[in-house]
Amino acid sequence: MTGPRATPPPLTVLVLGGYGHFGTRIVKALAQDSTLRLVVAGRDATRARALADAVGAQALALDAADPQLAQRLRAQGIGLLIHTAGPFQAQQYAVAQACADAGAHYIDLADGRRFVCDFPAALNDAFTAAQRCAVSGASTVPALSSAVVEQLSAGWRAVHRIDICIAPAQTAPRGVATLAAVLSYCGAPIDIWRGGRWQQAPGWARPSAVRFARMAPRRGALCDIPDLELFPSRYGVRDEVMFRAALEVPLSQTVFAWLAALRRAGLLARPEKLAAPLHRGAPLFDRWGSALGGMFVEVSGLDAQGQAAQARWDIAADCDHGPEIPCMAAILLARRLARGDGPPPGAHTAAGLLRLDEFAPEFARWGMVTDLA
Repeated sequence: MTGPRATPPPLTVLVLGGYGHFGTRIVKALAQDSTLRLVVAGRDATRARALADAVGAQALALDAADPQLAQRLRAQGIGLLIHTAGPFQAQQYAVAQACADAGAHYIDLADGRRFVCDFPAALNDAFTAAQRCAVSGASTVPALSSAVVEQLSAGWRAVHRIDICIAPAQTAPRGVATLAAVLSYCGAPIDIWRGGRWQQAPGWARPSAVRFARMAPRRGALCDIPDLELFPSRYGVRDEVMFRAALEVPLSQTVFAWLAALRRAGLLARPEKLAAPLHRGAPLFDRWGSALGGMFVEVSGLDAQGQAAQARWDIAADCDHGPEIPCMAAILLARRLARGDGPPPGAHTAAGLLRLDEFAPEFARWGMVTDLA
């Protein structure tokens, strides 16, 4: 006879930027999980301690640029680091490399195209040698977007087109880092798969009408995200992969288009420098907006019988709960790692690592409604 199986020790999870816009949400979600020991980390020790005390976690003053980061992670016994301290468009891989050196798993919420798409090649050897896994892009894109595409096109013979649009609520909390990230490619040329070949189009310029299942129509404009590069080859897309963002207040969308035009004319070299003043001014538009945001993913191609097919998924998030969505993939992956059910050793993008049904309890927790057509 064998005795009862020993309960594995809790996984020690450090959330870097844990008191920030997305980090706070992840901390609050994971603090409820008894299989985890949580550490709230960032440069501001006071803010880290305040949140840690509120949720029953530990706090740690930690700078992502610390040259001794690997040693500090090892000294704290960190088993997983969740990196939320963006923007990632201008970052290198020092934090992830420190995790590999410290023998810790790594997850980030990056949506920077180069950061995510180049991540596996840059770090796979280090994490394979460490027998740990690293995941980049554990956010709305490409973690959730790929899960939706794979469910919509399951069993299909071919995918011809993928169209994705996110639509944030005007009154939802927003972070300066997030705004800086999206402004960084405003007006810049973006490589897109269109007409069966690679072409370029300017970011945030030329907004066009988009419709949603449970929201009023908006105008959406091209955004530079990892899906534009990952999806054409991953799904063998014949014609086009498009990703747009649709702001709720029409004037806000117009302002972004103006900024794009100024950059293209050579009059505004770095729109991301305007992130702080635009962030401060954004609440002035709240009277014309709402707390309702959402997203859609639409796929067309050939079904299992070779017939023309189209499928679409929408989600609507009310009560300013939309910012919870970018946090869900990291939460789900952290829980899987705590169960010993994480991705294999090595470095991965988040595309295809989670199924859409795994997100369903999180959608329900926040009262989000989905539609399938």
